[in-house]
Amino acid sequence: MTEPDLKKAVQERYREAALGAAAAGGAACCGGGAEEAKCDPITADLYSPEEMLGLPPAAAAASLGCGNPTALAELHPGETVLDLGSGGGIDVLLSARRVGPTGKVYGLDMTDEMLALARENQRRAGVTHVEFLKGEIENIPLPDSSVDVILSNCVINLSADKDRVFREAFRVLRPGGRLAVSDIVVRGPVPDSIRRSVELWIGCVAGALDEGDYRRKLESAGFSEVTLQFTRTYRAADARDMLAKAGIDADAIAPQVDGKFASAFVRARKPPR
Repeated sequence: MTEPDLKKAVQERYREAALGAAAAGGAACCGGGAEEAKCDPITADLYSPEEMLGLPPAAAAASLGCGNPTALAELHPGETVLDLGSGGGIDVLLSARRVGPTGKVYGLDMTDEMLALARENQRRAGVTHVEFLKGEIENIPLPDSSVDVILSNCVINLSADKDRVFREAFRVLRPGGRLAVSDIVVRGPVPDSIRRSVELWIGCVAGALDEGDYRRKLESAGFSEVTLQFTRTYRAADARDMLAKAGIDADAIAPQVDGKFASAFVRARKPPR
């Protein structure tokens, strides 16, 4: 599959997620007391009930993340934040609380339906210091050195050109600025059948970088102080349903991926001048 075809498949999946979240009125697996047995193990229980207070349920329902970057990013009042692949806007709205009215939060997404949902969630939440932009994470529509912090929640995996994503992130960060993203990371060899599955790529699994590659790509883009903090490791039982839905022999493959995929919180910094 070519890069444009992959991007089109990703857009379609996220379009369906946005329309489904809007139609369902906010039945979420990423937080707010959803029944864990019915949820994707990657997206389940990411946000606490306290964090969800005052937020539209559809913001969480459209989240296809693998972590809670706003809880770990140490945002400060007055900072400017950019969320790459902002989806329904949950991480943007949570970030807006932390930076306060003197700060600014941008959400970047390439899917019209997600942007429409995010803007409606912003309206319902009554947040004014937020702006949702249409664009791709490989070509960020912001000027050089314009943001203090970049967040992302299980979206960088979806890009077929992660080197360009990291270069763009480095470009728009101010000197001393911080990258603070949640992503899926590979911890050991993975069968080729997993890597070849577009459906699993769209689900943030097949496109995952090896821990060492993630670090090297960030450093190659110019980042320093790179750290990976693992927040959730996925077992064979977690992978079984995803593999079966992708048409892969779950019984044969699941033992080979046991413990090989994990959610990680990745920190890095653009060096000061």
